[in-house]
Amino acid sequence: MEGLQRMVASINYIENNLEAELHIEHVAAVACMSKFHFQRMFHMLTGVNVAEYIRKRRLTMAAQELIHSERRVIDVAFKYGYETPESFSKAFRKIHGISPSAVRNQNKQLKAFPRLSFQIQLKGDEEMDYRIVEKEDFSIVGKGIRTTTINGENLRRIPAFWDEINGNGVSDKLENSYGAKVIYGACMEFDKVQEKLTYFIGVESGRKSSFDWEEKVIPASTWAVFPVIGPIPDAIQKVWERIFAEWFPATGYEHAGGPELEVYPTDGDVTAEDHHCEIWIPIVKK
Repeated sequence: MEGLQRMVASINYIENNLEAELHIEHVAAVACMSKFHFQRMFHMLTGVNVAEYIRKRRLTMAAQELIHSERRVIDVAFKYGYETPESFSKAFRKIHGISPSAVRNQNKQLKAFPRLSFQIQLKGDEEMDYRIVEKEDFSIVGKGIRTTTINGENLRRIPAFWDEINGNGVSDKLENSYGAKVIYGACMEFDKVQEKLTYFIGVESGRKSSFDWEEKVIPASTWAVFPVIGPIPDAIQKVWERIFAEWFPATGYEHAGGPELEVYPTDGDVTAEDHHCEIWIPIVKK
């Protein structure tokens, strides 16, 4: 509850400062969160990133001002943080489909991106099981890709990467080379500015292999471990959403900023209704 109330306070801060210079660090501070955790929480709860939300809200307000006032386009552009009329016009056209100067013509269709609100509700119908695990650093070997959370690309690209790894025999080679009982899907190397990340599929590297694998180090962490039951990827994506929408706000834990792990048994059928895997998230207590 307190976590969602802090998110509401951050939205209020954004809305009250759309005409001022906004820094995500300051918005996150209003929510009493680190910049990293706030950005992940915001995206999971809303489906958009913070910078995109601010941009769309400013351009919504700018369109209304152009319609209902006689202010010059250049003045409206400067008011909402654009350094040149050209950059304002480009962003405006991308959202609204027309130039700012065309707004005052009648019968022009515009887009409105409304202010976000969070409905804070107590949900007692479905519990979230988890356990806390301390684990020393360890290495995993395998293959990885670079993807982004923008427009949900990661939700499409990661399942496709699993299909590729399973289809070309890489997962079998990893399992057989190391006698692995579990295989990891690791979200890591986050680029918080461009919202990119590495997704790495691998197993623990207990001994050398004849194959030339990439290697990643997973640092020592305190982990919150969540069971996932059901077919992949739907079941695991649902739990990811609940972790950020329900578990983090309810517990007072914060993301520690390290890699996130999906842990799959090597002998499981990912299409089965009773398939069991886990999500591991590095945490700190606020």
